[in-house]
Amino acid sequence: MRRTRPLLLVLLAAVVAVFGVVVLRDRQGVAGTAVAGPTTTTTVTTTAAHPATTTSPPVTTTSAPQTSSAAPKPAAARRTGVATFYDSDGGGACSYDPGPDPLTAAMNEADYGNSAACGAFVLVEAGGKSLTVRITNLCPAPCRPGQLDLSAEAFAQLAPPVKGEIPITWTIISPETSKTIGIRYKSGSSQYWCGIQVLDHRNPVARLEVQAGGRWRQLKRAEYNYFLAEDGAGCGGSIAITDVHGERLVVNALSVKPDTVQPTTLQFRRAGE
Repeated sequence: MRRTRPLLLVLLAAVVAVFGVVVLRDRQGVAGTAVAGPTTTTTVTTTAAHPATTTSPPVTTTSAPQTSSAAPKPAAARRTGVATFYDSDGGGACSYDPGPDPLTAAMNEADYGNSAACGAFVLVEAGGKSLTVRITNLCPAPCRPGQLDLSAEAFAQLAPPVKGEIPITWTIISPETSKTIGIRYKSGSSQYWCGIQVLDHRNPVARLEVQAGGRWRQLKRAEYNYFLAEDGAGCGGSIAITDVHGERLVVNALSVKPDTVQPTTLQFRRAGE
């Protein structure tokens, strides 16, 4: 009988020890789940410019993988060609509003790429001089591949206008900018048909997708620089914009407001950053 109590104590201690280990392991497992790593998506809120009390939906930027087609090709390397000039008001085939910036250019048809060049910033070099212009228009034939038809003001900064045509080299660049991207629905847009335009983007836009039925759908780009949902699918839904370097920005659902620029707080990063 003297050995019974010590034996029971030993058995009881063993059970407690085993139970304590099990409880400790369970707590460690729960703690590990609770401190899972952060996601890669950042959400910010934008406020519409007019009226001051109206808040637009949240805007999200994400590096989520593409779902609709192969990754876009990088912006073109240095090109050679010639520069001519014309009287430009900043409007044209890209469907931008005329503006005060005099340094614009029309792109030849081969490089225009069905409006893929619209909004691109191009560094033009000639005779030891250089300047940056923004592509706002199409230069049809007889413009040749590599040719830029500069605004008269831009041409005059590179050479005397009496020359008429000069040899140049040019490169699409990713400049500094204080502007953020805007979204505009085309005139006549509704839930049944819409055209979507991206404005004030630092880098050329390679792809635009809309969220329809829980899936991303890539829209076809028109030569006048709107992405079209001709059956209405995705009109008023979230919008994903991808630049030529592969960066993808997602804008949460915006109201379909034709001919109204809806601002965001988003902008593509500079190439190489």
